[in-house]
Amino acid sequence: MTEFTNRTTSPFRYDIVGSFLRPTEIKVAREKFAQGKISQEELIAVEDQAIIKLIKEEEAAGLKAVTDGEFRRSWWHLDFFWGLQGVEKATLAHGYHFADEETRPETVKITGPLAGDHHPFVEHFNFVRDHVSKGIQVKQTIPAPAQFLEEFLRPENQANVKQFYTSLAELDDAVVKAYRQVVQALYDAGCRTLQLDDCTWGISVNAFANLKKKDPNADVSELKTLQERFLKVNNATIANWPADLTINTHVCRGNYHSTWAAAGGYGPVADTLLAQENVTAFYLEYDSERAGGFEPLIKVPNDKYVVLGLVTSKTGELEDKETIINRIHEAAKFHPLDKLCLSPQCGFASTEEGNVLTTDQQWAKLKLIQEIAQEVWGK
Repeated sequence: MTEFTNRTTSPFRYDIVGSFLRPTEIKVAREKFAQGKISQEELIAVEDQAIIKLIKEEEAAGLKAVTDGEFRRSWWHLDFFWGLQGVEKATLAHGYHFADEETRPETVKITGPLAGDHHPFVEHFNFVRDHVSKGIQVKQTIPAPAQFLEEFLRPENQANVKQFYTSLAELDDAVVKAYRQVVQALYDAGCRTLQLDDCTWGISVNAFANLKKKDPNADVSELKTLQERFLKVNNATIANWPADLTINTHVCRGNYHSTWAAAGGYGPVADTLLAQENVTAFYLEYDSERAGGFEPLIKVPNDKYVVLGLVTSKTGELEDKETIINRIHEAAKFHPLDKLCLSPQCGFASTEEGNVLTTDQQWAKLKLIQEIAQEVWGK
């Protein structure tokens, strides 16, 4: 019988990405706040109670690292960006384009030097820290530094950057510095599990696939250069932290109202992201053919973990248990089984709209993941 390492730090064999469906009371309160019918303090009070309830539900479900469900956010990424100094909320003519719909047209605008002092997410972390049971870890999710830079690849945003940063290197250095300020504040508050959510790699494989589809001999050097830039910024941000801070990353291809934005296997980013990003674990989308096969996992160093996102958060239909177990063993041909874990492919509500499934279906998904993890790796 194979012996498996008992996980006491993130990632866990049975894990989550981060966000949960927003309860009705939060949606109602946010709408009232937007209409000026309640104060910010009243909105926060509603969020507080909903988060406390969620924490207890997560603990009851057997999760060892819990989140606030991102209940205080509208977006998985933009709210973090808006919390940085030198950044403001902005509106564009169009939102992000997904396969089946277009999102709200919100973005960021740089208004001055970037800094990460007094970021509101630190207080968000503190609240969860103060309400978890003994022995339960708090997982803080934030968008990766590369994701911030990706926002300024949008043509509408490029001119804005040049008003404050004359070169890409200058901007990259400022982003790293601001992020490290936030991470330091989170660490000082007690954060020991940090997750960098990063769609840039999903976007990259999509762009790579589109180029090769048009011309098998297409020049992909520009994409490779961008990958190296994103890798450098992410690694500079997570370098030289104390050993007791676990930093993981999550990669997907878009998750908005049960639709997706990109497609393509991990092959084009295997030599950068998978081989060289200095995280402890990669949470990887693997719930559909759009993510490709497991072969690129051979590039992941054997001392790192891969959390297989084999169970979709986009629909409520439960996967077949044996099918998922078989896929885990298929992945183990390319990365050691003891270094594999299981989670949904993404959160259940990357934005406040949430995916198209019910709360009961959300928890049923997690129960299935727990059962599978116990069968594969034991208790």
